[in-house]
Amino acid sequence: MEKILRAVEKYIPKKIYKFFQPVYHYLLSLVGAIMYLNPSKKIYVIGVTGTKGKSSTVEFVNAVLEASGKKTAVLSTIHFKIGDKDRPNKYKMTMPGRFFTQKFLREAVDAGCTHAIIEMTSEGARFFRHNKVHIDALIFTNLSPEHIESHGSFEKYKSAKLRLVKQLAKSEKVNRLSIANLDNEHGVSFLIYDVEKNIGYSLKDIEILSSDEHKSRIRWNGIELNVPLPGKFNISNALASLTLAKELGISNDDAKKGIESLSKIRGRVERVEAGQDFSVIVDYAHTDDSLRKLYETFHDSRKIAVLGSTGGGRDSWKRPVLGEIADSYCDEIIITNEDPYDEDPMKIINEVATGVKAHTPTIIIDRREAIAKAISLAKKDDVVLVSGKGTDPYIMGPNGSKEVWDDATVAREELEKLLKKE
Repeated sequence: MEKILRAVEKYIPKKIYKFFQPVYHYLLSLVGAIMYLNPSKKIYVIGVTGTKGKSSTVEFVNAVLEASGKKTAVLSTIHFKIGDKDRPNKYKMTMPGRFFTQKFLREAVDAGCTHAIIEMTSEGARFFRHNKVHIDALIFTNLSPEHIESHGSFEKYKSAKLRLVKQLAKSEKVNRLSIANLDNEHGVSFLIYDVEKNIGYSLKDIEILSSDEHKSRIRWNGIELNVPLPGKFNISNALASLTLAKELGISNDDAKKGIESLSKIRGRVERVEAGQDFSVIVDYAHTDDSLRKLYETFHDSRKIAVLGSTGGGRDSWKRPVLGEIADSYCDEIIITNEDPYDEDPMKIINEVATGVKAHTPTIIIDRREAIAKAISLAKKDDVVLVSGKGTDPYIMGPNGSKEVWDDATVAREELEKLLKKE
């Protein structure tokens, strides 16, 4: 199908192709729902949307549901899980098209899953991949500028996100629930639709008892529990799942058990351990806000940044901004390749470097070499922060070419090489 579309696209004027593209996707989603017998009507569907924190929130929600005895299905940027069967998402998109979501939900229903947690994106909504998915609950994490060139403006980006709340409002389910992060200025926009219950959550509603570079301890709903991942953003992600758990009648004990069981999320503040005396962290941070929060989480440590340089052909406005943030927080900055697609990777890297004023950045176009260099510079108690890709399975090059990739695997391999030499 993809090859056919690429061939057709060459012979159709760009404006006409773009005009009919959404219609094509809408019809596909409609046919998919009919073909797979509307599976979303037979399972409790939880959508998670926002600019950042979607995948982590999905994992927290899944952990809490499983702790309460539910059989779950997960569709996210990180992986596809149905019950005990799990496989990584290698599509380079969160919500694959071509009937994928409807087929996934049908398989979940047939496997006896009671709940499905689906990470929902603006791009997915833009191309109607959420169409005919009957949602029971929607969690909104936050909103900040992203995919601006793709959508045309921040307002259009937000509008695409709001389609998901409208989808919830159109859902045939009963007791529909909208949950939104009120610490984000756009949270209220996700609580104004005609559903049975609108609930906001905020860090103001809990007490943070302690927090360090490994975990946080909080008091919520009369109990104390550990959030076993660092950063206030992870407390917020956990709070979203706790808010949902309370509304679903899940006990405090099960909610606590679920949150505390999640000691690792692939590609999300993921620690890479090989016996070294410094930290190596792999994280998906690729927006200005998420990068800043990542660096702030390790505020007491000397930081070495391996800075991704944004994908080619998209969001070029933020390249110098990412460089500026790294310049403000990090002691060593290595700028490297990420996903150049058809754009010159050195052009992208140089645009990131324009934001670095106080330091002299090291430019290493080969991402493995960049990670190896950062690790070689690390001393005891330093933190190497590899950002931009997380669990992305490929480095995307020109003309659809791609290199199999995993930041955590490469970091572990380079750590083991260094430790072997020592």
